[in-house]
Amino acid sequence: MEKSFRAWVPEQGWLFPPSVLDLVPEGHAAHVVREIVRQELDLSAVYASYVEGRGGPPYHPAMMTAVLLYGYTQGIRSSRRLARACEERVDFMAVTGMQRPDHDTVNEFRRRHAAALEGLFAQVVRLCAEAGLVSLGHVSLDGTKIKANASKHKAMSYDRMKKSEEELRAQIRKYFEESAANDEAEDAEFGKGRRGDEQPEWVKNKKERLARIRAARIALEKEAAEKARAEAAKQAERPPCAPGRKPAPPSPTPGGSAQRNFTDPESRVMRAKGTFEQSYNAHAAVDSGRQVIVACEVTNQQNDGATLVPMLEQVKRNCGKKPTELSADAGYCSEDNLRALRSRRIRGYVATGRQTHGTASPTSGEERNRRPLAAAMRARLRRGGHRSRYRLRKVTVEPVFGQIKECRGLRQFLLRGLAKVRTEWSLACSAHNLLKLLGARLACP
Repeated sequence: MEKSFRAWVPEQGWLFPPSVLDLVPEGHAAHVVREIVRQELDLSAVYASYVEGRGGPPYHPAMMTAVLLYGYTQGIRSSRRLARACEERVDFMAVTGMQRPDHDTVNEFRRRHAAALEGLFAQVVRLCAEAGLVSLGHVSLDGTKIKANASKHKAMSYDRMKKSEEELRAQIRKYFEESAANDEAEDAEFGKGRRGDEQPEWVKNKKERLARIRAARIALEKEAAEKARAEAAKQAERPPCAPGRKPAPPSPTPGGSAQRNFTDPESRVMRAKGTFEQSYNAHAAVDSGRQVIVACEVTNQQNDGATLVPMLEQVKRNCGKKPTELSADAGYCSEDNLRALRSRRIRGYVATGRQTHGTASPTSGEERNRRPLAAAMRARLRRGGHRSRYRLRKVTVEPVFGQIKECRGLRQFLLRGLAKVRTEWSLACSAHNLLKLLGARLACP
């Protein structure tokens, strides 16, 4: 007896046209993200920019916002990949209602509404808080280096800029001198008006490179001068130092090793896991209860310390109250930060330095930090031992970075410039929180 199979006729038409929503299982992330955007997010900041009455009707802003947020939950961030997914993937069709925005439309929407999209993060945090996912009993703060959309080999130091400028000017000057001599010789040989002295391509490229190097050098000098003025103002505000050697005045010129990248000038070469990459420093404050991100920020500074106070203020702004406890690694340890935690009555667990093989030697960074608040913090961490609340940091914020970078593929930013990178990071953090919200709603139907 022959085995029978189900009929397979791909060209068979449907008796009644189906809804695309029926093709995606109930409770799927596509349905949840779409309905959250449609019903629960305030998109007035996005709608406000649509004031022009001329031209054809654009795609609905809520639909475009849902496409971006859902794409980030699936690890799809490129505008071309998002456009292709709207054509090929049924779950994206359930978000768009079978509409197919092209990649230019997706990219322009993200660029045009960057500030409004960045503001959605706070709304998603509030939705998580209303769902009982945020307790703020313990918040862990950390930063992770994420590669910029630029190569470190496209950066040049200040010393190298000055040297290259001189070399390129000399080469271009030599070419024009040789060109003038050749012109005179050819005029004498072929007659005036007969030419063939068009600039070769290598001279054009060198002239363009010289212009870019000069612009980068001027930008470095401007940054150094502004930094020197700010530091001089800070020194003037500080109380007089104890008798002894006065600190040297800040230099208004950049150091010889100061670098600037030609592809993404706002990114910086940063050290991460034993190597150096052109990167940004992405920060997240994560609630220990359900690993919800309650604050996020991106900087182009290697050091983490300056972000602790702004992140605390953002947590209070997003959630309406401050955390009870906060843990952070040694990058955030400074007397100013510890004083800020104490003044806000937040119990801090901040590492005061690195320990080698679990022990602190008199020469370790931890032992050298003898400032009073750091010494008090070190004593608090040692009293807790292996049960210290500081241990929560490793199981709170580190897994979140792993999920965003490994599971959703954000190991390198696609956009360039600090403002655009901040929008990209906030979308990634919003997508992470939306998945937490999805899990909570599926668990409690």
